[in-house]
Amino acid sequence: MSLIALKNLSKIYQNDGVATVALRNINLEIREGEFVAIMGPSGSGKSTLMHIMGFLDRPSEGQYIFGGQSSEGLDDESLAHLRNEKVGFIFQAFNLLPRTTVLENIKLPLIYSKVKDRDDLARVAALKVNLGYRLNNLSNQLSGGEAQRVAVARALVTNPSVIFADEPTGNLDSKNSDQILHLLQKLNQEGRTIIMVTHDPDDATHARRIIRLRDGEIESDSQSNPQEF
Repeated sequence: MSLIALKNLSKIYQNDGVATVALRNINLEIREGEFVAIMGPSGSGKSTLMHIMGFLDRPSEGQYIFGGQSSEGLDDESLAHLRNEKVGFIFQAFNLLPRTTVLENIKLPLIYSKVKDRDDLARVAALKVNLGYRLNNLSNQLSGGEAQRVAVARALVTNPSVIFADEPTGNLDSKNSDQILHLLQKLNQEGRTIIMVTHDPDDATHARRIIRLRDGEIESDSQSNPQEF
């Protein structure tokens, strides 16, 4: 089943009367349960594409359909609701709250939800990334690999339809990078849809599909045989 569909989608930024085309006429479909790597050089449009798919930005032209629903015409509140309920994010810089416990960081996306068992949900997410023993530690007491695993747990805690990983290994050494990539593979094997933006060809080999962008357009879209762990 199609989770994401982009139809003739473009993004144009206006700055002091100068138009910069970030994405041009993108047509793309991503199905539930895929692990997709989006690659491209700086300025190719990969981060812009992720921001639009993650409801952090809007297209200038074309249509974005998520779970069968078009985002066209949705107000900011509706987009924020979709972003909070349906999407999880993992960022290169971890984006953890400083001097705050692992448990509090993980349950942060639940603040605006109506669920009552937030601590329990956060503990379950922590166990999925093997961090149950760190729940009461402060974020500044963690290693880089542990901090990124907290970010993965935080992305999981709302049980989202898709997880976006933006250069998730960019601040990690090779050992911790492998651990995070293997964790993403494991989550995908459990049925999670993963979309990872990366410039690293080795990272991309962990995905099942690789989309390459250049100058705001799709240069190639191919299936891959991912490295197994």
